[in-house]
Amino acid sequence: MKFGSAVCVLNVGGTRHAVPGAALRDFPLRRVSRLHACASERELLEVCDDYDREANEFFFDRHAEAFRFILLGARRGGTLRCAPRMCELSFYHEMLYWGLETRDLEPCCRRRLDDRLAETRCYPGPPRDPRRGALDREDQEPAGWREKMRRTLEEPTSSVAAQVLASVSMLAVAVSVVMLCASTLPEGSKAVGENRVVEAVCIGWFTAECIVRFLVSRDKWEFVRRPLNVIDLLAITPYYVSVAVTMLTGENSQLQRAGVTLRVLRIMRVFWVIKLARHFLGLQTLGLTLRRCYREMVMLLVFICVAMAIFSALAQLLEYGLDRGNPDYASIPAASWWVIISMTTVGYGDMYPVTVPGRMLGGVCVVSGIVLLALPITFIYHSFVQCYNELKFRSARYGRSLSAEFIN
Repeated sequence: MKFGSAVCVLNVGGTRHAVPGAALRDFPLRRVSRLHACASERELLEVCDDYDREANEFFFDRHAEAFRFILLGARRGGTLRCAPRMCELSFYHEMLYWGLETRDLEPCCRRRLDDRLAETRCYPGPPRDPRRGALDREDQEPAGWREKMRRTLEEPTSSVAAQVLASVSMLAVAVSVVMLCASTLPEGSKAVGENRVVEAVCIGWFTAECIVRFLVSRDKWEFVRRPLNVIDLLAITPYYVSVAVTMLTGENSQLQRAGVTLRVLRIMRVFWVIKLARHFLGLQTLGLTLRRCYREMVMLLVFICVAMAIFSALAQLLEYGLDRGNPDYASIPAASWWVIISMTTVGYGDMYPVTVPGRMLGGVCVVSGIVLLALPITFIYHSFVQCYNELKFRSARYGRSLSAEFIN
């Protein structure tokens, strides 16, 4: 139907919104933009609940406040927040009705939604409208090849192809780490040629994977800023730097044999292990927990530093400063090592107090360490459990919603 320059009225739950007819086609909400493509009143009623031809008014029996928040976020072109005083599940169903997805939510609201979905053990999908038949199928355009490729590389549980690529990547990481460890053995120098071939193949795979993921990413700047992608770059770059230095200085040059920088670059390849975080839920949970609990981690570090300063000064005084003559406690920095291994209940035994006051101080130091470490650990533990449940649910939701699309 042609609306021209006439003003269209969207009546959502009794709240009226005036929209220029020419703006319907490019409206940010998919359901509203479909009104422009309707050729008859019958097709209009498959999109909206009722239509008044004289007033050019479309009626939607939906939540008015939720629509206001959704419309505000869509017009700003950014992410939106859940409506206050409204259930997250209800707001999620409103988003699906108007054509939005969970990725359109702010990260904090998305976590709240995931927590609520995990509590109710439900996997909600778009609401089914019995009056919408062929129009829905026409509106659901297949995802482009770039989006399919991005999901295959970024979401290991999204499809069979993604699981195969993830398995190959994990195998390459395992082989690379094993070859790195074998190269440090005395016997490892006998198979230098074979090691280099295997290493070149693994690096080639990592490089190709990183380049393809960069090319198909939605936001190139956001891709560069992600921590896992930075780790990938740190793991790949040392190989090419060492190859370039070898080509410039020669295979057995003095610089090649004595270069500390090259040895450091080779050891940096151990960062390949962190690439497993893309495929293992446990490592992702650990990283997300550390990210969310940085305040608790800083508080724990402050507790340890304050206690270490106090106990190391007292230990140096009791064991060395009062003419006791214990050389292990000759300085406060040396006593700090004894304090840290005592507070963490490690106790290597390389240094220990010999005086009665020093041993009494050691007992107080151990008990204080247990108490101080236990205080923030409770918050970190609860955050770890929450992050694990959130990531597990998100992984299950991706696997449930995307695998059929990729297989077909």
